Amino acid sequence: MEVNITKAIIKKSLDMWLNNLEVDVVIAGAGPSGLTCARYLAKEGLKVVVFERHLFFGGGTWGGGMGFPYITVEEEAKHLLEEVGVKLEKIDNLYVADSVEVPAKLATAAIDSGAKILTGVVVEDLIVRENKVNGVVINSYAIEKAGLHVDPLAVKSKVVVDATGHDAYVTNILVKKNKLDIKVEGERSMWAEKGEKQLLENTKEIYPNFFVCGMAANAVFGGYRMGAVFGGMYLSGKLCAEKIIEKLK
Repeated sequence: MEVNITKAIIKKSLDMWLNNLEVDVVIAGAGPSGLTCARYLAKEGLKVVVFERHLFFGGGTWGGGMGFPYITVEEEAKHLLEEVGVKLEKIDNLYVADSVEVPAKLATAAIDSGAKILTGVVVEDLIVRENKVNGVVINSYAIEKAGLHVDPLAVKSKVVVDATGHDAYVTNILVKKNKLDIKVEGERSMWAEKGEKQLLENTKEIYPNFFVCGMAANAVFGGYRMGAVFGGMYLSGKLCAEKIIEKLK
């Protein structure tokens, strides 16, 4: 029995990896914008893999606001949660959702649409050819955390999305290693209303085949942070998907 368990897991894992070494889109980060982007891309028939360094998806959604298990969205974004079956309650001019239900249903919807989500995998570098991004370099997050000198592997893609949140981690790697004339401004202090609007303005392709969305977009362009209102994150993920679909199709 023990050998059969091991054999089944290894065989399925090898098949999965071989099937995801060349994809249409790699998304770094399985937070709110990354999951939304993945769902819309996969719905259009694109082959999408999401790499999340932690063993959980959803980014900072789970903790709600300061540990209180709820988040908020605005009227303009509520349909993006309703599409995946999230229950909403209107309080004043905002809609409140359960902070555990939201990431669970967003991830399930992305998977059901055809996206592959892999946790415990970190994007540690990019493949760049002739001034274009052509894929990502990946490693086990456990290996990175342990500080082991273990070489990575690579996945080829037509597009890469940085949805890593406040640190814009992958963008910083791209800029630093390739000495690009792109300044990562870093996010500014909280201004919820303005930060939400800036997310959509900042969601774009910033280098050939390389897009930013969600808080990574605001971090790149110096936008404001918003706190526990997430509507702009979902809208940014959807907009990013639309821009990629237009580029690829």
